[in-house]
Amino acid sequence: MLASMPTSFPVSLSRTDIVTALIYTGEEAVKIGATLILGHGAGAGQTSPFMVSFGSGLAALGLDVITFNFPYAERGRRAPDRGPSLEACYRSVVETARAAHPSVAKRPLLIGGKSMGGRIASQIAAVPANDTVKTRPDLDIAGLVLLGYPLHPPGKPDRMRNNHLHRIGVPMLIVQGSRDSFGTPNELRPVLAQLSEAQLHVVDGGDHSFNLRRKSAPSQEQIHAAVVNKVIRWVQTITRQAEV
Repeated sequence: MLASMPTSFPVSLSRTDIVTALIYTGEEAVKIGATLILGHGAGAGQTSPFMVSFGSGLAALGLDVITFNFPYAERGRRAPDRGPSLEACYRSVVETARAAHPSVAKRPLLIGGKSMGGRIASQIAAVPANDTVKTRPDLDIAGLVLLGYPLHPPGKPDRMRNNHLHRIGVPMLIVQGSRDSFGTPNELRPVLAQLSEAQLHVVDGGDHSFNLRRKSAPSQEQIHAAVVNKVIRWVQTITRQAEV
C-alpha cells in the first residue's frame, strides 16, 4: 500500500525566514489518531530517500507524518545551523503544525527524526535542568521516535550526547543499527537503563541508516518496512495510553 503524495505548507521562523514542511496524510482505511513530526539528518533534507521512505511508509499504515527542512537545508547549504537555530526551527514546526492543521491539535503528537533531527527533537523535549516538572507543557507531546540516535560522533565515544535524556518525561522509541558508528546498541543500553520509558529496537547488522552489508541481506525496502511496522505498533500503544 502506498500513501498519497504529501502536501506542503510554509513554516515562518521570522518575517523573512521560511522553511517548507510536508504532511503525509495517513490512509483513512487504517487511520491512527496521531501525528508524528520527523526532522531530517545532518547530511540530507526532507526529500532524501530515507525521509521519503519513512514518511510515505508510515502514512500508508495510517499515521499522519510531517517532515520539514531545517534552515540550512532549505537554503541548499551543507553545514547544519547551530543548535539554538535548529531547536527554534523545530519548535516553530510544532507550533505551526498545530495552528495550521486542526487534526494535529486534537490528536496525540509525537516528534523525532533521523539522527540529528531526532537529537534536536529530544533536546526540545527535555525539561530545563533543575526544573521540577517532568514534561514540557508548552510542547505537549506524547512521545519520541528516534531513528539512529547519534549518541556520539563516529570514533569519539568520549563526546557523549546523553546528558539531557533523563530530563525527558515521555516514552521514547530508539531504533538503532547494531553496527551504528554513532553509537551501538551496547553503548545505548546502559544509558537507556537509567530512563523509565525508553524502548530500544535493534536493526541487526544495520549501520547508522539501517543499511546492511551482507550479500544475503533483505532489501532496503524490506528493512524500512520492518522498522515502519515497529514504529506503528509502538505509536498505537502510545495512543491507547493517551486515550485512557
